[in-house]
Amino acid sequence: MNLKSERRGIHVDQSELLCKRGCGYYGNPAWQGFCSKCWREEYHKARQKQIQEDWELAERLQREEEEAYASSQSTQGAQSLTFSKFEEKKTNEKTRKVTTVKKFFTASSRAGAKKALAGKLKEIQEAKAPSPSIHRQASIETDRVSKEFIEFIRTYQKPGQDIYKQCKLFLDTMSHKRDLSIEEQSECAQDFYQNVADRLQTRWKVPPEKVEKAMDEVEKYIMTRQYKYVFCPETTDDEKKDLAVQKRIRALHWVTPQMLCVPVSEEIPEVSDMVVKAITDIIEMDSKRVPRDKLACITKCSKHIFNAIKITKNEPASADDFLPTLIYIVLKGNPPRLQSNIQYITRFCNPSRLMTGEDGYYFTNLCCAVAFIEKLDAQSLNLSQEDFDRFMTGQTSPKKQESDSFSPDVCLGVKQMCKSLDLLSQLNERQERIVSEAKKLEKDLIDWTDGITKEVEDIVEKYPLEIKPKSQALAAIDSENVENDKLPPPLQPQVYAG
Repeated sequence: MNLKSERRGIHVDQSELLCKRGCGYYGNPAWQGFCSKCWREEYHKARQKQIQEDWELAERLQREEEEAYASSQSTQGAQSLTFSKFEEKKTNEKTRKVTTVKKFFTASSRAGAKKALAGKLKEIQEAKAPSPSIHRQASIETDRVSKEFIEFIRTYQKPGQDIYKQCKLFLDTMSHKRDLSIEEQSECAQDFYQNVADRLQTRWKVPPEKVEKAMDEVEKYIMTRQYKYVFCPETTDDEKKDLAVQKRIRALHWVTPQMLCVPVSEEIPEVSDMVVKAITDIIEMDSKRVPRDKLACITKCSKHIFNAIKITKNEPASADDFLPTLIYIVLKGNPPRLQSNIQYITRFCNPSRLMTGEDGYYFTNLCCAVAFIEKLDAQSLNLSQEDFDRFMTGQTSPKKQESDSFSPDVCLGVKQMCKSLDLLSQLNERQERIVSEAKKLEKDLIDWTDGITKEVEDIVEKYPLEIKPKSQALAAIDSENVENDKLPPPLQPQVYAG
């Protein structure tokens, strides 16, 4: 007998308080006189029986389709197709198959069973496996969340039943909207959240605090089941952005707290522990499936940051101190799939949680931190463009910590290693400076030589050199005096005695 018809036909006497199966627990008229445990067992048995009947009907319909197709293919003889081969043929003849299947699904008495059958056949076709048990197998987390959700809505009584019905209807609707873009699916989820909240407030007059709690559970139940379809879908470029952000953060591994003006001293043991916890929380965000749980990881990370700043400064932290520290934590932790998680929270989180409260504030700061990292340049770190380029390419790195500033419990080997690294960095910088100056000197010499050459050429061009012919040699003064033999003798010096 169908379970729904049993519900309509049985009238339970309100005076009967014990479970009908005699287990000793109190029964509930809403569960046909069974206790919660026995009701779940009875419901599970009836559900399994219904599923088996639906599957038998599916096999019978598929066999009829297979026979009809085989008879139409006379060239292939009497060879029958297997179930899996028929599923492949079904894709190529979708129009004819849909028409035939609709013909089998016209009976109103089997409407509910055939609707469930259509969903099962679709799942089987997507997985390309004939066994339906594989698709009915839920993960441990999904099963746990479903049980917790059912236990929760029981406390709401009639509003809880309405919530459960709306959630099932939404999940069934979304299963037929896989072809929509992720933005359209996000709009459907946001509209669903708003409709459920309005329904609880206006129709059932539920107090605001209980509405908020109910919406948290609704989001948890819905998104646990939708996670694998809407987180980082292949139709978006979320994965490409994830890789770009991770590559960017790895390239910025040299950024120090001093460059970001981070008011945190990791030399203090308590502060160092807070930094480690903050990094752990931001990394753990990727392991959560519910947007609210991912936001909780961001909130815990942010609170550890505020505590670290407070311990370091001995005073409450301000917003101006928080954002640089959050940027440093993201750079140091390099969380996996950071952009995908941010987009997932933005698209499918309850909007009231993002727009108000500390969760929304911390999430907004995380988005600002990621945007800052993507656009980080030399000016943001108060560096010259030349130093920034050298750091980004790995040619050099900022000076390491001096050995004198280490805490006393650091071993001598670590101090010596940092001292050697610092010395090598200084030698490298000195060598680069010498090479740069040598190249500059060489360029200056070449420029000076070229300048002198040009000046000489200009002078020669302005005052050209003229070479005159060679003139005759001058004759001796007495060369034409032919009578020199008649000249008197030269005077001789005379000495007079005084």
